[in-house]
Amino acid sequence: MEIIPVTTPRLQKMFLRLPYKIYRNDPAWVPPLWSDYAGQFDHRRNPFLDHCHYQLFLLMDDGQAIGRIAAFYDTLANDFWHEPVGLFGYYDAPQVGPGADLLLSAASDWLKGQGMACMRGPWSFVSQEWGSVIEGFTPPATVMSPYNPPYYNDHYADFGLLKVKDLLVYAIDASQGYRIPERILTLTDRVSEKYGVRVRQIRMDHLEEEVHTIMALSNDSLEYNWGYSPVTDDEVRAMAHDLKPVIHPRAVLFAETAAGVPIGFAIAIPDVNRLLKQIDGRIFPFGWLKLLLGIPRLKQYRMFALGVVPEYHGKAIDSLLYRALYESIYSPEIFLEINYVLEDNDRMNNAILKLGAVPFRKYRIYQKPV
Repeated sequence: MEIIPVTTPRLQKMFLRLPYKIYRNDPAWVPPLWSDYAGQFDHRRNPFLDHCHYQLFLLMDDGQAIGRIAAFYDTLANDFWHEPVGLFGYYDAPQVGPGADLLLSAASDWLKGQGMACMRGPWSFVSQEWGSVIEGFTPPATVMSPYNPPYYNDHYADFGLLKVKDLLVYAIDASQGYRIPERILTLTDRVSEKYGVRVRQIRMDHLEEEVHTIMALSNDSLEYNWGYSPVTDDEVRAMAHDLKPVIHPRAVLFAETAAGVPIGFAIAIPDVNRLLKQIDGRIFPFGWLKLLLGIPRLKQYRMFALGVVPEYHGKAIDSLLYRALYESIYSPEIFLEINYVLEDNDRMNNAILKLGAVPFRKYRIYQKPV
């Protein structure tokens, strides 16, 4: 076995294709849509790469790629965090043998050579697509969520990577009898009346402007959340472009004061993984039609983000948004995965449990010095 850096388009294609080779018979894996997945590594399509330095590595055996890893660091995030944090992700390796140590060592050595103080991950080039599954390996991952077999966690532990943060996932399922608790309905009615807050849907005819509002609210409401860093204007535009084909307007909501000032937002994304599983991640020849017809009919969602500006913390605006979102997308088959919440965000975790959501999955972020 040997580690080689990815230095040519041919090797990069091998890097990208490897999961399709490794997991093609794994029922828990969802093949990503190739065009979107490959776009993560394209500077023309992913503005995150404008402030990211990275190196991809392949694990080769007899001329065949059998493992991979990405080592990278985000200059804007490190400036924001005030520490030189190296990141790793896109990790795949054989269950046994020296491959895991070879890959993780390659990432660690590269990050050390770049002046980083530690390696943290799994991380990715996509916002909030972080972590290694440690609980809830089935059912298959929801949209923009990572997947890994359980033994990857053993690889990380054996290499000396330690837990730095767990990310919690909850679920609500109307088909199993879920209803918003009556006390939450009463509470949110009072909150809306007391603070004069109203909730509205996103305006799709002003999508880029609305996404900028979301980003401004994010910067204000999530600034002190662990792992968060601001995004650039180019990333906002790219996000608006990527979201437009898949979002349901009724699943992106804003909370506003009586004067029309935005104070919070909630985003739920239809779980297109349900469709990608059916088309094997292929848009041609008929995958595009299944997506086009299927997305509007999806009843499964990922709660991707929710934020409330600090001035309104402790006023149950988050519960008001959860209620409004649930009622907006409700059907008797609705399934909502709330993915993810930091383990030490007691305010948010308590609010979600009071809503009657149940623990569903858990991810872990690891870290070690380099």
